[in-house]
Amino acid sequence: MSKTLSPLIVVLTLSMSVLGADKPADWSKDHVDELLKVYQDFHAHPELSFREERTAAKLATALKALGIDVTTGVGKMGIVGLLKNGDGPTIMIRTDLDALPVVEATGLPFASKVIAKDPKGNDVGVMHACGHDIHMTCQIGVARYLAANKDAWRGTVMFVGQPAEEVGNGAQSMLKDGLFTRFPRPRYALALHVDAAMPTGKVGFRAGYILANVDSVDIVMKGKGGHGAFPHTTIDPVVQAAHLIVDLQSLVSRENSPFEPVVVTVGSIHGGTKHNIISDQCRLQLTVRSYGPEVRERLLEGIRRKAKAAALSAGAPEPIVEFSDATPATRNDEDLVAQVVPVFRRVLGDENVVPTEPSMGGEDFSEYGLAGVPIFMFRLGSVNADRLAEMKQGGKTPPSLHSPFYYPDARETITTGVTAMSAALLDLMKPQ
Repeated sequence: MSKTLSPLIVVLTLSMSVLGADKPADWSKDHVDELLKVYQDFHAHPELSFREERTAAKLATALKALGIDVTTGVGKMGIVGLLKNGDGPTIMIRTDLDALPVVEATGLPFASKVIAKDPKGNDVGVMHACGHDIHMTCQIGVARYLAANKDAWRGTVMFVGQPAEEVGNGAQSMLKDGLFTRFPRPRYALALHVDAAMPTGKVGFRAGYILANVDSVDIVMKGKGGHGAFPHTTIDPVVQAAHLIVDLQSLVSRENSPFEPVVVTVGSIHGGTKHNIISDQCRLQLTVRSYGPEVRERLLEGIRRKAKAAALSAGAPEPIVEFSDATPATRNDEDLVAQVVPVFRRVLGDENVVPTEPSMGGEDFSEYGLAGVPIFMFRLGSVNADRLAEMKQGGKTPPSLHSPFYYPDARETITTGVTAMSAALLDLMKPQ
């Protein structure tokens, strides 16, 4: 018999190494208790966007403890950790760091009691109401698993802790600070995101567009103030705003294809100070959601046009229309999704890997894809089936992300997240 191993035996040997006693699912179950402590600490100490000092330091410390080369202060508060293990691809996994200005109402024993100043100087509660505490915990779990199982993969894992996802410019901040030039440019970038309505144990996937363009619009309708009893001597900006609010919806119903999803929501309107005073201005705040770049451009141009038309029809000065907080749509790379989803099915079971619909929510993970790196963000079920069934039986819907009442069933969520992400990396970084 030849002493040279056949290619089949080599493949089988490598497969046994990857899927041996230290399989991701087994490791995750064995180590979830220690990860729960990490999660609870993150949850109890949330920080607002671009202020994630303690959060970034805790994540950096956890990665450094594994021998990972960590750089801090990338894009203000971001961190980059490189776990090198021989020749192979560089794969990036990203977690977001920041929390929301929300007063927590979950009643959890480790609930956040943090109060902080928002950018306007107001005192606000702070809460991880979007699951970033779970995301960070899963990243630490994946790092621990990979550091303990280096015989199962080759290459460099790039752990990115990104600030300011909630305000939509943390990814750009890191990219401008040299994320893909100061550090190895990754072949792929992966991320997970909790889903408030999906049962624990499941992950959701979709190729192509999964999250929308997000634009914030501030409009000031101008007028001529005066006494409410003599409207004919004024130019009423509140009436202009009322016409505009109704007219904006024609951008959706009459200027956009019904096969292109768009949303134009007026979330805030403020004008006047007293019952009998007609103000000289009225302020509106909009959120605008779309997918394709052409649709986005047409919508934003239409908003400006409609605002000017409302002012012109009233003989009013030209309004101020300002656009901000622009986040591009997130598009999962089709080939990357096709490669990773079978891995999920293998480690979680076919019934636990489900296609999902696109959402009108937004995520600046999209920026890495626009920078030329194929990306895949998958959904992670975070509420156990019994709790979902109990809510449904009581006629309730699950609290959404950003709700003060949202909380994940952390044990099951972390176990699945670490298992899925670790298995994906093992497949993408198989020893050759």
